[in-house]
Amino acid sequence: SKREIKMRKLDSTKVRPLKTEQLLHIEDHDFALRPGFGGSPIPVGIDVQVESIDSISEVDMDFTMTLYLRHYWKDERLSFRSNKNKSMTFDGRLIKKIWVPDVFFVHSKRSFIHDTTVENIMLRVYPDGNVLFSLRITVSAMCFMDFSRFPLDTQNCSLELESYAYNEDDLMLYWKHGNKSLSTDEHISLSQFFIEEFSASSGLAFYSSTGWYNRLFINFALRRHIFFFVLQSYFPAMLMVMLSWVSFWIDRRAVPARVSLGITTVLTMSTIMTGVSASMPQVSYIKAVDVYLWISFLFVFLSVIEYAAVNYLTTIEERKQLKKRGKASGMYSMDAVQAMAFDGCYHDAVEDMDLSPFPEPCEENETRASQTNISNADTPRLKRKRSLKGNVGRIILQNNHVIDTYSRIIFPSVYIVFNFFYWGLYI
Repeated sequence: SKREIKMRKLDSTKVRPLKTEQLLHIEDHDFALRPGFGGSPIPVGIDVQVESIDSISEVDMDFTMTLYLRHYWKDERLSFRSNKNKSMTFDGRLIKKIWVPDVFFVHSKRSFIHDTTVENIMLRVYPDGNVLFSLRITVSAMCFMDFSRFPLDTQNCSLELESYAYNEDDLMLYWKHGNKSLSTDEHISLSQFFIEEFSASSGLAFYSSTGWYNRLFINFALRRHIFFFVLQSYFPAMLMVMLSWVSFWIDRRAVPARVSLGITTVLTMSTIMTGVSASMPQVSYIKAVDVYLWISFLFVFLSVIEYAAVNYLTTIEERKQLKKRGKASGMYSMDAVQAMAFDGCYHDAVEDMDLSPFPEPCEENETRASQTNISNADTPRLKRKRSLKGNVGRIILQNNHVIDTYSRIIFPSVYIVFNFFYWGLYI
């Protein structure tokens, strides 16, 4: 018939036989043995195309990568006749019937072959017995990270390939096209890292029980983006340190203001440090971010200690002044600074300087003043308020302690030197 004549003209590789074994003669050979068993090791070429790096986990110290893994070798038992030297392509159902290299990923935690909509496996056989075996795999493997410079660090990770059963006497793994055997997708990007380079290398691995094995390495370097950590950690720490310096400009008699400001900045720095540590593995060495946060915490803490010293020395100084002046009829003659130590108010009028040992609170004074008719004459209280409006800055400067004066210069200067040294060392 015309159909039979047409079928004879076509190459046999274009005609799908009823059974694959009829064309490849699989039943005539024992594929439990490697090609060339008993002879020299069979060379198996490898090339890899990295589709994506899905995630990098600092806590688990691993990475997840999706890639196309291709094997090349020659098995003369699979050779067949073809007039036009055309290859045949098969899916994963033929893999279980022939010999394939048993390559596995060293230090892998999880891996799987994609199976949507069918297993992503391709087998291509050429007439001379050359074979191409391709898989689409997602693998999670360990990456031994060093966080001593975190977050100004660069991590070097590698995915290692090796034969599980066949040592170098039976199988020789090599990169099929040398350095060009490793290719990557142009659109690979990560949220926290910049991929600096991909490279391929090879080596040997020794096991005391089974001998030497060929091992291939997929190396890649990841440099961390610093801007995220500047916004989340470094910049808030800088603001808290500078906020603690505001205490040096507050009057030394304003105890609630200076103490509350110091405690607030200390607690905020503790929160920042806790948040950074929660997202990192519990390593036993100091990280670069730890150095910065702990030094910043030290500056905030020292600002609180500075006020404690100011308050203590001020108290001692006032006691010495009181002893010199002595007692006079149970009344103390006090200046404005000492008076404010008792009632928390500014006193700059002469009539307010003579206070009883237990002065009335400022609120009561204000209440009484509000109940008094002041339409025709100003009370001493109002005079004090009016004079205070133009003299607040002068009073604060006069009531400064020498420690506050030096702290305004020393603290910012030392912190600037520390930042200059820190960023120069780690960047």
